[in-house]
Amino acid sequence: MTTHEPMPEFSRLVQADAVQRKEVVEVIEANEAERRALAERFELEGIDRLKATVRLKRVRGDEMVRVTGELEAEVVQTCVVTLEPVHNTVQDSFEALFAPESLVPEPSEEIEFDASILEEDIIEPFVNGRIDIGELTAQHLSLALDPYPRCPGVELPVSAEPEEDVEERPNPFAALERLKRSH
Repeated sequence: MTTHEPMPEFSRLVQADAVQRKEVVEVIEANEAERRALAERFELEGIDRLKATVRLKRVRGDEMVRVTGELEAEVVQTCVVTLEPVHNTVQDSFEALFAPESLVPEPSEEIEFDASILEEDIIEPFVNGRIDIGELTAQHLSLALDPYPRCPGVELPVSAEPEEDVEERPNPFAALERLKRSH
């Protein structure tokens, strides 16, 4: 029995074979239903806009495709202090390297050094000969979100007074010191 992964909320497929040495530029934008589904996935109050400019180019002997992109989004998050809506603008750049599955090293395999591949590149496999630049954009949006959004001017409450209920912990080595002295 085979299991099928659900279709991503924001999917924009590019045939890997269609990408050549000359850079291809794709501008993608999420529609209202896609933004609503992504907001639910990322536990946001909403996404008012999500747009990305994505560049694809064949590299490394035409076997791989380098994807670079810039995304812009208007999101509504929840303030971690007041629980009120917080409107944020997100801008991020991203980069990924894709290759046929046969060229993707297993996690335990050693990777030969190649100056054309950056050290932090993790090679992702083509899926059925395609690259989903929409899902790649969505993943990078989730990484670029403010993990602790706050309303303007709101700070986390910090107590200047030490808590009075805190008892001083006994030193665990004090009992050993007493034993040592008694001998």
